[in-house]
Amino acid sequence: MTARVLVVDDILANVRLLEAKLAAEYFEVVTAMNGVDALETVQRTKPDIVLLDVMMPGIDGIEVCKRIKSNPQTQHIPVVMVTALDQPEDRVRGLEAGADDFLTKPVSDISLFCRVKSLVRLKMLTDELRNRSLDSGALQVMGLNRPQVENVPGRVLVIDNRTAVSSRIKTALQGKHEVTVAEEPQQAIAIATEENNRFELIVVNLDMEGIDALRMCSQLKSLEHTRQTPILIIVDPDDHQRLLRALDMGVNDYLIRPIDKQELLARVNTQIRRCRYTEQLRLSVQASLEMAVTDPLTGLYNRRYLETHLTHLVEHSINRGKPLSVLTLDVDFFKSVNDTYGHDAGDRVLQELAGRIRANVRNVDLACRTGGEEFVIVLPATDLGVAERIAERLRKSVAGKRFNTGVEGGLAVTASIGVAALSGIDDKVEFILKRADEALYRAKREGRNRVIKAAA
Repeated sequence: MTARVLVVDDILANVRLLEAKLAAEYFEVVTAMNGVDALETVQRTKPDIVLLDVMMPGIDGIEVCKRIKSNPQTQHIPVVMVTALDQPEDRVRGLEAGADDFLTKPVSDISLFCRVKSLVRLKMLTDELRNRSLDSGALQVMGLNRPQVENVPGRVLVIDNRTAVSSRIKTALQGKHEVTVAEEPQQAIAIATEENNRFELIVVNLDMEGIDALRMCSQLKSLEHTRQTPILIIVDPDDHQRLLRALDMGVNDYLIRPIDKQELLARVNTQIRRCRYTEQLRLSVQASLEMAVTDPLTGLYNRRYLETHLTHLVEHSINRGKPLSVLTLDVDFFKSVNDTYGHDAGDRVLQELAGRIRANVRNVDLACRTGGEEFVIVLPATDLGVAERIAERLRKSVAGKRFNTGVEGGLAVTASIGVAALSGIDDKVEFILKRADEALYRAKREGRNRVIKAAA
């Protein structure tokens, strides 16, 4: 794993020491000697992670961190505070400023590479989601400050069979977050994977009696339901081997015993804020993908999706020797609806029509709006005769009930439908659609509000 690391310290010897250690592990290192240069370098070089000294003249590390985290363009960059101070309140102050982690001088190699590699891994995931996201509003979630996190309690699962430890954790978080405690592995997995449970953080004590806590972490990271849930482990100060193994398998953060309540709460807040940020990015990506293939007015698939998937459906039907049929539907006299009652009324007709189409087809069927008042419905594993009956049922659904468009008494709407089916192994998508369109035009010519079946 490689990444660009920005090292910020006003003492040249400290900069050179960290630079040498990171370069030896093949990280690209850029440096800054004060807060002003650090902020400029962040904007110019876009580092993957910032190692930031707390005590600097002028703009100190806390203020630099606040500015990085308050900027929507840089707030996703992990910041690790590096300090000679080893007091819990100093750590908490850094975490409250938005820092993702901290290191205490003199910096040990184990702590340095554990923190850097873990945060770089997370940064790579975040970058991928950000690049795919088209919703800039999602990028504001990371800016949640501590009061905002406290006003929106997170859901935390604590896995620990030592009652004294789990009780202290629950007491420290109680009132700020909703805490559930599980004592046994089977119970923990059952609770964590329950469909209605969406925990935003899982806290695991590595020193549970008679339980392989690392295996528990591995299970949580391998299950679909909990794979993206952050894990915070509690570990003994000398347990370097298990700490490294835990971080390698994807554990997000760790606390060294004895647990300081303020630091625990600050780290929990940080992990929950980050969890919400990445979840919002995932939802944004999903929404963007849906927008690319969905008609925004009706919620049905669009022409692009039809063109991509109809070919696959036809090939699949030919390979399996299964039938496939296509309906093309057009609203009769739709232009007069728009001209007489306005485009808003026309839009409501199309939206309600989409709902009636959904009600008359199966989940496996492919319903698309291809443009204007034109729709195509693909019916896999359906022969021409059955497709004709489905089309007739749909036609009656359209004509049988007036459309609620804001016009008093509603609007009477009808539709013409053409039906065509896959005719053999040499048939092609364009041929099927052409036959369905020809049948639709014939239905229009013969008086509309009818279903016409294409010749094979």
